[in-house]
Amino acid sequence: MNALRNPRLRATFISILAGSGILILKFTAYRMTGSAALKSDAYEGVVNVVAAAFALGAILFAEQPIDKDHPYGHGKIEHFSAAFEGGLISLAAILIIYEGALSWISYQPLKSLDLGLAITLVSGLLNGALGWYLISRGRTLKSAALEADGQHVLSDFYTTLGLIVGVGVVWMTGLRWLDSAIAIVMGFWLLRTGFLLVKRASGALLDLEDPQTLNALVTEFNHDRPAEIITLHGLRTLRSGRHTHVDVHLVIPEYLPIKQAHSLVEDYGRNVLKRLGMEGEFHSHVDPCHQAYCSRCTVLECPIRKEGSAGRRILTLEEATVPEVDEGLVPTR
Repeated sequence: MNALRNPRLRATFISILAGSGILILKFTAYRMTGSAALKSDAYEGVVNVVAAAFALGAILFAEQPIDKDHPYGHGKIEHFSAAFEGGLISLAAILIIYEGALSWISYQPLKSLDLGLAITLVSGLLNGALGWYLISRGRTLKSAALEADGQHVLSDFYTTLGLIVGVGVVWMTGLRWLDSAIAIVMGFWLLRTGFLLVKRASGALLDLEDPQTLNALVTEFNHDRPAEIITLHGLRTLRSGRHTHVDVHLVIPEYLPIKQAHSLVEDYGRNVLKRLGMEGEFHSHVDPCHQAYCSRCTVLECPIRKEGSAGRRILTLEEATVPEVDEGLVPTR
């Protein structure tokens, strides 16, 4: 019962239970009709349940606190979960294409399409509601595993709607070959979905920078930054599940005492994460100004100023992400 108090685990349990019920409906529709297209829909339902069970294990592991062996936490397992789900979708897609081709070759009559389509419609609507719920919770809780599961379930909803239209045409026209063609098209669509999921998860596992996160940080830096933090560079982030680790070099007036400078950047980092609603760490490296930033420094009472201030300059993403700045030189735009 304690596990159900965790919102991530609760959402995953809901995904497994709802997915299992929807899977039963899908296989019922396939058994009643013998439709290759509806069989492909049932195969995808199997993937939904297996992926949700894997996501549950990933989230349980990701919830463990930071330890000596995992200084950045255990959150990257969620990206493994997303990649695993993408692989499952791709495997299901290949099976669906194979089954569709076999069905095209070996003719089998369809039956009870009216009732089968009604059951499929119910399962599709339930999938749509479940997918929307999982994506919403995944984004709110910063869970890559939940969001990937939701994206897959929602894509299942759209393909189910397409299947209903296609099989409905088969029912009304008697074009039996169209049933197999729909299954094959659905297989290629799922193959694309699986590829995109794996690509996205691989980017996080390889620490590919997230432009959205960087832009949010730069916007926040420009919105509210103490005068003593003149500028910054070397900004980079690392995603580990719902946790974001921020590394940045902050340029401050060189006359500030070490204790004061430390308190300044520590408080600033905590406030930035809080205002952005990010969970994680803000690691900052303090760089002295070397009296090279006087024209953009707004600390007017500075005792070592060499020239007057023209006011604070808007920080750009390009400047913020410059890895290193030569000592004593202002970074160019």
